[in-house]
Amino acid sequence: MLASAALAANRKLYLKDGSHHVVREYQVNAGRVRFYSLERSDWEEIPLELVDLKRTEAEQSSKQARLEEEAKIISAEEKVERELEKEVMRIPLDPGAYRLEAEQLKIFKQAETKMRSNKRRSVLKAISPIPMIAGKATLELDLARSLNVIHDPNPEIYIQLSAEQRFGILKLTPNKGVRIVERLTIVPVSKEVIEERDMVEIYRKQLAGSLYKIWPAQPLDPGEYAVAEFTDGKLNIQLWDFSYQPK
Repeated sequence: MLASAALAANRKLYLKDGSHHVVREYQVNAGRVRFYSLERSDWEEIPLELVDLKRTEAEQSSKQARLEEEAKIISAEEKVERELEKEVMRIPLDPGAYRLEAEQLKIFKQAETKMRSNKRRSVLKAISPIPMIAGKATLELDLARSLNVIHDPNPEIYIQLSAEQRFGILKLTPNKGVRIVERLTIVPVSKEVIEERDMVEIYRKQLAGSLYKIWPAQPLDPGEYAVAEFTDGKLNIQLWDFSYQPK
Protein backbone atom coordinates (compact mmCIF):
# COMPACT_ATOMS: atom_id res chain seq x y z
CA MET A 1 0.00 0.00 0.00
CA LEU A 2 1.34 3.40 -0.95
CA ALA A 3 1.54 6.13 1.68
CA SER A 4 2.57 9.56 0.49
CA ALA A 5 3.03 13.03 1.88
CA ALA A 6 3.53 15.88 -0.52
CA LEU A 7 3.42 19.48 0.70
CA ALA A 8 4.58 22.59 -1.07
CA ALA A 9 6.90 23.54 1.80
CA ASN A 10 10.35 21.95 2.00
CA ARG A 11 10.89 19.48 4.82
CA LYS A 12 13.53 17.42 6.55
CA LEU A 13 13.54 13.64 6.17
CA TYR A 14 15.28 12.43 9.34
CA LEU A 15 17.42 9.31 9.51
CA LYS A 16 17.90 7.18 12.62
CA ASP A 17 21.58 8.16 12.83
CA GLY A 18 20.51 11.78 13.47
CA SER A 19 21.29 13.13 10.00
CA HIS A 20 18.65 14.29 7.53
CA HIS A 21 17.90 15.00 3.88
CA VAL A 22 16.21 18.22 2.76
CA VAL A 23 13.40 16.99 0.52
CA ARG A 24 10.47 18.38 -1.41
CA GLU A 25 8.37 15.25 -0.83
CA TYR A 26 8.73 11.60 0.05
CA GLN A 27 6.82 8.32 -0.37
CA VAL A 28 6.89 5.14 1.70
CA ASN A 29 6.34 1.96 -0.33
CA ALA A 30 7.18 -1.71 0.27
CA GLY A 31 9.87 -1.15 2.89
CA ARG A 32 11.60 1.68 1.05
CA VAL A 33 11.40 5.47 1.14
CA ARG A 34 11.53 7.35 -2.13
CA PHE A 35 12.19 11.08 -1.89
CA TYR A 36 13.06 14.06 -4.06
CA SER A 37 16.31 15.54 -2.79
CA LEU A 38 16.52 19.32 -3.03
CA GLU A 39 20.24 19.13 -2.43
CA ARG A 40 20.81 16.97 -5.54
CA SER A 41 17.66 17.83 -7.50
CA ASP A 42 16.83 14.19 -8.15
CA TRP A 43 14.76 11.26 -6.89
CA GLU A 44 16.49 8.81 -4.51
CA GLU A 45 15.56 5.71 -2.49
CA ILE A 46 16.74 4.34 0.86
CA PRO A 47 15.57 1.44 3.07
CA LEU A 48 12.70 2.30 5.42
CA GLU A 49 14.63 0.94 8.44
CA LEU A 50 17.14 3.81 8.07
CA VAL A 51 14.46 6.50 8.26
CA ASP A 52 13.13 8.04 11.49
CA LEU A 53 9.55 8.47 10.29
CA LYS A 54 8.23 9.31 13.75
CA ARG A 55 10.50 12.35 14.11
CA THR A 56 9.93 13.37 10.49
CA GLU A 57 6.15 13.27 10.79
CA ALA A 58 6.13 14.93 14.23
CA GLU A 59 8.16 17.88 12.96
CA GLN A 60 6.00 18.18 9.87
CA SER A 61 2.82 18.12 11.96
CA SER A 62 4.22 20.86 14.19
CA LYS A 63 5.26 22.92 11.17
CA GLN A 64 1.85 22.45 9.57
CA ALA A 65 0.13 23.58 12.78
CA ARG A 66 2.28 26.73 12.82
CA LEU A 67 1.46 27.45 9.18
CA GLU A 68 -2.25 27.02 9.84
CA GLU A 69 -2.07 29.32 12.87
CA GLU A 70 -0.21 31.95 10.85
CA ALA A 71 -2.83 31.65 8.12
CA LYS A 72 -5.59 32.22 10.69
CA ILE A 73 -3.81 35.32 12.01
CA ILE A 74 -3.34 36.71 8.51
CA SER A 75 -6.98 35.99 7.69
CA ALA A 76 -8.12 37.75 10.88
CA GLU A 77 -5.90 40.77 10.12
CA GLU A 78 -7.25 40.97 6.59
CA LYS A 79 -10.81 40.80 7.95
CA VAL A 80 -10.08 43.68 10.35
CA GLU A 81 -8.60 45.71 7.48
CA ARG A 82 -11.67 45.08 5.31
CA GLU A 83 -14.00 46.06 8.13
CA LEU A 84 -11.96 49.21 8.77
CA GLU A 85 -12.10 50.17 5.09
CA LYS A 86 -15.87 49.60 5.11
CA GLU A 87 -16.20 51.72 8.26
CA VAL A 88 -14.13 54.58 6.82
CA MET A 89 -16.10 54.56 3.56
CA ARG A 90 -19.34 55.16 5.47
CA ILE A 91 -18.14 58.43 7.03
CA PRO A 92 -18.36 61.59 4.87
CA LEU A 93 -15.18 63.48 4.01
CA ASP A 94 -16.72 66.78 5.12
CA PRO A 95 -15.46 68.07 8.50
CA GLY A 96 -17.91 67.32 11.27
CA ALA A 97 -19.14 64.78 13.80
CA TYR A 98 -20.95 61.58 12.88
CA ARG A 99 -22.36 58.45 14.44
CA LEU A 100 -23.52 55.06 13.19
CA GLU A 101 -26.77 54.04 14.86
CA ALA A 102 -28.19 50.66 13.90
CA GLU A 103 -25.97 50.79 10.79
CA GLN A 104 -27.50 54.15 9.83
CA LEU A 105 -25.33 57.26 9.49
CA LYS A 106 -26.30 60.10 11.80
CA ILE A 107 -24.85 63.54 11.04
CA PHE A 108 -24.45 65.90 13.99
CA LYS A 109 -25.51 69.50 13.39
CA GLN A 110 -22.80 72.03 14.19
CA ALA A 111 -23.82 74.23 17.11
CA GLU A 112 -23.71 78.03 17.12
CA THR A 113 -21.54 79.21 19.99
CA LYS A 114 -22.21 82.54 21.68
CA MET A 115 -20.20 84.60 24.15
CA ARG A 116 -21.67 86.32 27.17
CA SER A 117 -19.63 89.20 28.59
CA ASN A 118 -20.73 92.24 30.60
CA LYS A 119 -24.35 91.10 30.17
CA ARG A 120 -24.01 91.20 26.40
CA ARG A 121 -24.25 88.15 24.19
CA SER A 122 -22.72 87.83 20.74
CA VAL A 123 -22.35 85.07 18.18
CA LEU A 124 -18.78 83.72 18.20
CA LYS A 125 -17.39 83.27 14.70
CA ALA A 126 -14.78 80.53 14.46
CA ILE A 127 -13.09 82.17 11.48
CA SER A 128 -12.93 85.74 12.86
CA PRO A 129 -13.51 85.86 16.65
CA ILE A 130 -15.04 89.05 18.07
CA PRO A 131 -12.76 91.56 19.87
CA MET A 132 -12.03 90.64 23.48
CA ILE A 133 -12.58 92.98 26.43
CA ALA A 134 -10.57 92.26 29.59
CA GLY A 135 -12.57 90.44 32.26
CA LYS A 136 -14.72 87.34 32.57
CA ALA A 137 -16.92 85.74 29.95
CA THR A 138 -18.57 82.44 29.10
CA LEU A 139 -19.11 80.53 25.87
CA GLU A 140 -22.65 79.23 25.67
CA LEU A 141 -25.10 77.27 23.57
CA ASP A 142 -28.79 78.09 23.40
CA LEU A 143 -31.28 75.82 25.20
CA ALA A 144 -30.75 73.91 28.43
CA ARG A 145 -30.82 70.58 26.59
CA SER A 146 -29.62 69.47 23.17
CA LEU A 147 -32.17 68.31 20.63
CA ASN A 148 -29.69 65.61 19.60
CA VAL A 149 -30.37 62.86 22.15
CA ILE A 150 -28.19 59.75 22.55
CA HIS A 151 -29.22 56.80 24.74
CA ASP A 152 -25.90 54.94 24.70
CA PRO A 153 -23.63 55.72 27.71
CA ASN A 154 -20.60 54.64 25.66
CA PRO A 155 -21.22 56.32 22.29
CA GLU A 156 -18.71 55.85 19.49
CA ILE A 157 -18.47 59.11 17.58
CA TYR A 158 -16.54 59.88 14.41
CA ILE A 159 -14.93 63.28 13.95
CA GLN A 160 -13.58 64.45 10.61
CA LEU A 161 -11.19 67.28 11.49
CA SER A 162 -11.03 70.52 9.54
CA ALA A 163 -7.42 71.15 10.66
CA GLU A 164 -4.71 69.64 12.84
CA GLN A 165 -5.84 70.74 16.28
CA ARG A 166 -7.17 69.41 19.58
CA PHE A 167 -10.46 67.56 19.77
CA GLY A 168 -12.51 65.60 22.27
CA ILE A 169 -15.77 65.51 24.19
CA LEU A 170 -16.78 68.34 26.54
CA LYS A 171 -19.27 68.16 29.39
CA LEU A 172 -21.53 71.20 29.29
CA THR A 173 -23.18 72.92 32.25
CA PRO A 174 -26.88 73.84 31.94
CA ASN A 175 -27.55 77.26 33.44
CA LYS A 176 -30.68 79.41 33.15
CA GLY A 177 -31.83 78.13 29.80
CA VAL A 178 -28.39 77.83 28.18
CA ARG A 179 -25.46 75.41 28.30
CA ILE A 180 -22.07 76.76 29.34
CA VAL A 181 -19.29 75.40 27.13
CA GLU A 182 -16.35 77.04 28.87
CA ARG A 183 -15.50 79.95 31.13
CA LEU A 184 -13.08 82.58 29.87
CA THR A 185 -10.72 84.96 31.57
CA ILE A 186 -9.34 87.70 29.33
CA VAL A 187 -6.06 89.05 30.72
CA PRO A 188 -5.76 92.88 30.61
CA VAL A 189 -3.21 94.44 28.21
CA SER A 190 -2.04 91.14 26.65
CA LYS A 191 -5.63 90.05 25.95
CA GLU A 192 -4.51 86.48 26.57
CA VAL A 193 -7.52 84.19 26.89
CA ILE A 194 -7.56 81.56 29.62
CA GLU A 195 -10.17 78.89 28.88
CA GLU A 196 -11.68 76.59 31.51
CA ARG A 197 -13.56 73.63 30.11
CA ASP A 198 -14.63 70.22 31.39
CA MET A 199 -13.01 67.62 29.13
CA VAL A 200 -14.28 64.04 29.23
CA GLU A 201 -11.56 61.39 29.29
CA ILE A 202 -11.76 59.55 25.99
CA TYR A 203 -10.14 56.90 23.87
CA ARG A 204 -9.32 57.79 20.29
CA LYS A 205 -8.41 55.83 17.19
CA GLN A 206 -7.18 57.33 13.94
CA LEU A 207 -8.99 55.61 11.10
CA ALA A 208 -7.66 57.57 8.14
CA GLY A 209 -5.95 60.94 7.72
CA SER A 210 -8.10 63.45 9.60
CA LEU A 211 -10.78 60.92 10.57
CA TYR A 212 -10.88 59.71 14.17
CA LYS A 213 -13.21 57.55 16.21
CA ILE A 214 -13.62 58.65 19.82
CA TRP A 215 -15.51 57.21 22.77
CA PRO A 216 -15.58 57.91 26.53
CA ALA A 217 -13.17 56.02 28.77
CA GLN A 218 -15.99 55.62 31.31
CA PRO A 219 -19.77 55.46 30.75
CA LEU A 220 -21.24 58.95 30.51
CA ASP A 221 -23.35 60.40 33.28
CA PRO A 222 -26.72 61.70 32.10
CA GLY A 223 -26.33 65.26 30.91
CA GLU A 224 -25.21 67.63 28.19
CA TYR A 225 -22.12 67.12 26.04
CA ALA A 226 -20.48 68.24 22.83
CA VAL A 227 -17.86 66.95 20.44
CA ALA A 228 -15.30 69.75 20.14
CA GLU A 229 -12.49 70.77 17.81
CA PHE A 230 -10.35 73.70 18.95
CA THR A 231 -6.99 75.38 19.44
CA ASP A 232 -6.25 76.66 22.95
CA GLY A 233 -6.34 80.44 23.25
CA LYS A 234 -7.74 81.01 19.75
CA LEU A 235 -11.47 80.99 20.52
CA ASN A 236 -12.00 78.98 17.35
CA ILE A 237 -13.93 76.16 18.98
CA GLN A 238 -16.31 74.13 16.82
CA LEU A 239 -19.01 72.13 18.57
CA TRP A 240 -21.45 69.35 17.76
CA ASP A 241 -23.70 69.03 20.81
CA PHE A 242 -25.65 66.08 22.15
CA SER A 243 -27.53 65.03 25.26
CA TYR A 244 -27.05 61.63 26.89
CA GLN A 245 -30.31 60.42 28.41
CA PRO A 246 -30.73 56.78 29.53
CA LYS A 247 -33.75 54.99 28.11
